[in-house]
Amino acid sequence: MNSRRNFVKSGLIAGLAATVLPLAGNASVIPAAAENKKWKHWVWTNPNLSDKEEDLAALYKKYYEAGVRGIFFEEDSEKHFRAAKAQKLEAHRWMWTMNRRIESLMKDHPDWYAVNRKGENCVQHPPYVDYYRWLCPSKPEVQAYLENEVQEILSKDYVDGIHLDYVRYCDVILPVNLWENYKIEQTKELPEYDYCYCNVCKEKFKAFRGQDLDAIAFPEASLSWRQYRYNAITTIVNKLAVVAGKHKKQITAAVFPTPEVARRNVRQDWTNWKLSGVCPMIYHGFYKEPVEWIGDAVAEGVRFLDGRFPLYAGLYLPDFKSPEEMQLGMQYALKNGAKGISLFGKVDDQVLAALKTASK
Repeated sequence: MNSRRNFVKSGLIAGLAATVLPLAGNASVIPAAAENKKWKHWVWTNPNLSDKEEDLAALYKKYYEAGVRGIFFEEDSEKHFRAAKAQKLEAHRWMWTMNRRIESLMKDHPDWYAVNRKGENCVQHPPYVDYYRWLCPSKPEVQAYLENEVQEILSKDYVDGIHLDYVRYCDVILPVNLWENYKIEQTKELPEYDYCYCNVCKEKFKAFRGQDLDAIAFPEASLSWRQYRYNAITTIVNKLAVVAGKHKKQITAAVFPTPEVARRNVRQDWTNWKLSGVCPMIYHGFYKEPVEWIGDAVAEGVRFLDGRFPLYAGLYLPDFKSPEEMQLGMQYALKNGAKGISLFGKVDDQVLAALKTASK
């Protein structure tokens, strides 16, 4: 399976050099940090199976000393998981959830996959890029398939938790920085990117609201239809949370940056999920926003969560122009209510130094 978010990274070749806007008058104000705050920082990574155990021990020790307390591993590697745990880090398995480009699954169960508003199944017509193949969350078979996978992952004693990624519908609206790359303007919801309109979804929506989806002139504007899809993804997450609870292990998720953006762009209502923590991907460069927006996004998420579970701000390291700017972004996140930082990108000594300084 492709490395995480190759899609969005490929769309930012030019965008990574976007100019950081000056501090605006209505930008986030960094409030005073609470004294003796215990931060919990994370790193997203894909384990290299050729890594040597002595090198992993040195690396993970360095992570811990910088304040990192957990790692999200995209693939299973008992060597990496145990090496992390030996250095007092939590080792979590990072799992692609609804986006599943698995040849055997597409061949055996094409009916499990989502259908767009044009009536196209994403097995035959993947949106945007070839690896975008989205399961339909309404189907009981899909729910059972994902529950069984989480059960298998969490049954391993070296796995401390499950981290859900792509736990949503396909992007009906892309981040604005990607529009030029894909030669589209998404000022409205286009039918080829609007999911899922399969017969099961239509039947369940009718049971939910008593409305025939095909009889609605503009389904993309139907608030009930949006709510149905929010609920469908929430049902998936909360079923997986039950599995995690049975194993007495944590369940977290990588989500879109704010509750408003998540609902609008990918039908993701993450503030109502039953999680141990959430990692909003507050990738300011994707949205052509200044660094100060990181604080805005964190504040919005924290406000909506109202203490139900902690928020860890996901930062995309290539978005930052310098270590100083990176440190500022971390400070905006922590001082607006994040309980830690989730790092995506190359985590080197400069990144760890910025993290240590921002955490003081």
